[in-house]
Amino acid sequence: MEDAIDITRECQNTSQSEKNVSSEQEFRPSNLGTKEYWDDAYKRELETFKDIGDVGEIWFGEESMSRILRWMNTTKISKNASILDIGTGNGVLLLELAKHGFTNLTGIDYSASSVELASGVLQTENLTNVTVRELDFLNCSDGLGDFDLCIDKGTFDAISLNPDNTEEGKERYVQSLRNVIKEEGLFAITSCNWTKEQLLHIFCEGFKLVQELPTPCFQFGGKTGNSVTALVFKRQH
Repeated sequence: MEDAIDITRECQNTSQSEKNVSSEQEFRPSNLGTKEYWDDAYKRELETFKDIGDVGEIWFGEESMSRILRWMNTTKISKNASILDIGTGNGVLLLELAKHGFTNLTGIDYSASSVELASGVLQTENLTNVTVRELDFLNCSDGLGDFDLCIDKGTFDAISLNPDNTEEGKERYVQSLRNVIKEEGLFAITSCNWTKEQLLHIFCEGFKLVQELPTPCFQFGGKTGNSVTALVFKRQH
């Protein structure tokens, strides 16, 4: 859909060799980083879902979900591990996690239309035991819960494109993440805006890299890069 095309155009993770840790000059501000944009987008997707049952775009494609699920299987993540989907969108990741036997699932999004859409998608599969909440992750309280695993597939990217208070937004994201992940808990992030080195710098306080997940590579002008970065961190003191 148009929304996925728009966000792809904003992805600037063109080559690891073209960026370094200090190159955190902000991306061009975009309405893709605003709540108003996503409210409108999910209102349209919700209407489409109600009309024809189309759940909408899968953020970063089906392979992004398969990549996470393969890692969870290889790492032997417990089926009853508490899992938080940050910025759940249409809830398709929650749906796939439930289909793969995970039973303690929560999804949050700051768009009411997203929450209604995700709830509807889950209900069509009779998955009534998955929690979906309307909640802004940057403003969530400690009462959200302690999770064994948090997953972000594009939400941090959107926050990075917010025209207002981008640095503050990133700092609040990291703080919220520290608040909701259990000690030694895991954080899996997929990004098309940030390189591995930049994400290591952003999440250097309280998190340790445990694994880089393989993503498609490309070559251009004699340089090799990745269009997507996928990392797994562990929560530490």
